[in-house]
Amino acid sequence: MAIITISRGSYSKGRDVALKVAEILGYRCIAREVVLDACREFNIPEIQLRRAIHDAPSILERFTHGREKYIAYFKAVFLNHLLMDNVVYHGLAGHFFVEPAVRVLKVRIMSDMEDRVRCEMEREAVSREEALRVLTDDDAERRKWSLGLYGIDTADPGLYDLVIHIKNGTTVEDAASMICEAASFPVFKRDARAQKAMEAMAFRARVKAELVGVEPDLEVSGSNGFVRLNVKVALEEEEDIVAELRRIAESIPGASRIDIKVTRRVKWSDGRLFP
Repeated sequence: MAIITISRGSYSKGRDVALKVAEILGYRCIAREVVLDACREFNIPEIQLRRAIHDAPSILERFTHGREKYIAYFKAVFLNHLLMDNVVYHGLAGHFFVEPAVRVLKVRIMSDMEDRVRCEMEREAVSREEALRVLTDDDAERRKWSLGLYGIDTADPGLYDLVIHIKNGTTVEDAASMICEAASFPVFKRDARAQKAMEAMAFRARVKAELVGVEPDLEVSGSNGFVRLNVKVALEEEEDIVAELRRIAESIPGASRIDIKVTRRVKWSDGRLFP
């Protein structure tokens, strides 16, 4: 029993590898299902959620927390899927949302640019120049997204347990075999301790998703029913925001004790908070 996340660029054969791994192991393979479930559960347009977990944030968004709620929604639904174990996930952002205490095999699939360009040309019926531009822009956007929000470069091999470059005769089947072999190692098996960590992580994500609409500048910690909220608000809004956070948090299943720590911030005339 294991969880596998597969990160890849466009037309890098990561989807094919994920499907093959799931077929061999008898696991569920998920990707767009997470986005659709989040859209349904939180009543948000798919295009907005996709932009939030793909496009690089603007300077204004980084300053005003413009996309936190969408990312919080995606994360909560994504981690809920992982609670069921025996999952292969391929798609946007997944490997960013799994904490080290949870045993997950994180894989990066790479493919030569020329192979990717050829696939783009065939599928979209475009010129080589246009295909190269689209893929280059897409790679750059994904990298800027991770750097802008988390200060992490998606191309950094240190983020992954296994990096596979599909080239020089390496096939999708070869890559899948390598991943299945790695998934059999004890370090990636979900034991009772890892399961507890997974449940705590999913619980915190759920709390954040329920509260982020009240105050996006919010940190959530705790486990076993205890919820600690660290929130930054302006003095004139503190009483109302804290009361609303507590009201919603107390209604969340499994939340038995709520502790809220407030850091006061100065509110500018245009509504932005400093610092």
